Amino acid sequence: MGLIAMSERDLQRIEVLSKVVDDRMTIVSAAHVLGLSTRQVRRLLERIRTDGAASIRHKAIGRPSNNRICDGVRDYAMAVVRERYADFGPTLAAEKLAERDGLTVSRETLRQWMSEAGLWLSRKQRRTFHQPRLRREAYGELIQIDGSEHRWFEDRGPPCSLLVFIDDATGKLMQLRFVRSESAFSYFEALELYLQAHGAPVAFYSDKHSVFRVAKKDAKGGQGMTQFGRALSELNIEILCANSSQAKGRVERANRTLQDRLVKELRLAGICGMDEAYAFLPGFIERYNDRFARPPVRSEDLHRPLNLMPDRLKEILCKREQRYVGAQLTFSYERKRIMLEENEVTRGLVGRYVETYAFADGRLDVRWKGHSLPYKTFDKDQRVTHAAITENKRLSDVLAYIKERQDQLPSPKVRTNSEKNGYTPRGRKPGKRTDFMNDPAVIARRQQARSHLDAAE
Repeated sequence: MGLIAMSERDLQRIEVLSKVVDDRMTIVSAAHVLGLSTRQVRRLLERIRTDGAASIRHKAIGRPSNNRICDGVRDYAMAVVRERYADFGPTLAAEKLAERDGLTVSRETLRQWMSEAGLWLSRKQRRTFHQPRLRREAYGELIQIDGSEHRWFEDRGPPCSLLVFIDDATGKLMQLRFVRSESAFSYFEALELYLQAHGAPVAFYSDKHSVFRVAKKDAKGGQGMTQFGRALSELNIEILCANSSQAKGRVERANRTLQDRLVKELRLAGICGMDEAYAFLPGFIERYNDRFARPPVRSEDLHRPLNLMPDRLKEILCKREQRYVGAQLTFSYERKRIMLEENEVTRGLVGRYVETYAFADGRLDVRWKGHSLPYKTFDKDQRVTHAAITENKRLSDVLAYIKERQDQLPSPKVRTNSEKNGYTPRGRKPGKRTDFMNDPAVIARRQQARSHLDAAE
C-alpha cells in the first residue's frame, strides 16, 4: 500500500480516536475535543475498527464535485472571453457574460479559469519591482527637481507648492522655493536663484510635468521643447524626464521628509505665509543638510560658473514665442490683440514672424531680429475659457484667479416673480394675513358701533 496524504484535521482525529480505542479517553471527551457529536465519534470508531486509520479521510477526496460545471460550459465561456473580453477583469467579464451572453458564472470561478488560461494575473503576479539606482558620483552632476503641493502652513495659511532642488550625489537640498503652483515662471524664478547661488549643473532630473516635457507629440510650435527646456538648452544644461516616480526617488523621499519636518518647523516658528517663510528657509536648509547630506564619491564640483549679464539671464528665463503678423500689423497673444505701431521697420513685417518675450512681472516685449518694436494692446479681455484644459498641479492657481475675477464683477440682481411680471402694488388693504384685531381702522369702527349701541340702550 502506497503513501496516503492526509490533512492535519484527519491526523488529529486519528490521534484522539486512538486514545479512545486504548481506553485512555471517553467518547464524550473525544467529541468535545474534536467538536463532533458522540454519534459521529462512534461512526468514526467503527470505521477505524473495520477499515483502518486510512478510512478517516473524506470519501469525496480525489473525486469530482457533484456541483462541478461541465467541461462544455467552461470551454464555451473561455472561448467567449478570449474573443470578446480578453482584457477584462474577472468581475467585469462575469457581468458581461451574464448580461450579453446569458451565461451565469461566478466571479471566483471565472477568475480561476482565466488564471489557468493565462488571461488574468493577480495583483501579486502583476507587481513590478524597481531596482535601486546608485547615486551619481560627483556633486552637481545631476540635480533632481520636483514640486510638492501640501498644506505647508496647516490652517494658518492657504495650501501652496514647494519647489525642491536636491543633489543626487550627496542628497543635499540645493534650493527650496514656495510658490502658488507649479508653472514655468515659478520654475524660472527658482532656477535663477539656483544659478546665482551654485552655478550651472550638468543636468536636471524631473518628472513628466508639462513644464519640462511637451505632452502632445504632434505639437506644431516650439520644436517639441517647452519654455523651461528651451531656457536650459540656451544655458547648456540637460533636462532628463523620469519614466516613473520611483526613478527620482531621492526627491520623492525628500518631499515626504519635508512634509513632516518642515511643517512642524514652520509651526514652531509661527510662520503663516510664503513671504515669512523665505527668510526661514536658508537656515532650515543648512540644518537639514548637516543632518542628512553625505559626502560624494568624487570630491570635484561639476557646477559651471555663469558668464552672463543679468539682463541676458532675464531674457533666457522668460516665455518666448513666435507670432505671425497679419495685414493690419496685428497678432494675437493670450486672448489679446497686439497692434504694432507703423514705422519703417514694421511696414515690412506683414506676413513675417516676430518674437514675443513675456516676463514674470507681466511685461511683454515684441522683438524683430533683437530690436524691440513699439506696440499697443487692443482688447484686454483675459479670462479662463469654459471647458479649458487645466492640469491638476495648476488647479489651485487657476481657481484662485477665477475667484479673483468673479469678485471683481458686480453680483447679478435677482428679480422676484412679481418684478418679472410687471406687478406694482396699488396700496390696497392688507391681505388675509393681516391682524384685523389690532388694525386702527377696525378698532375705530368697533368703538363707534359700541357707542351707538350704548346710546340706543
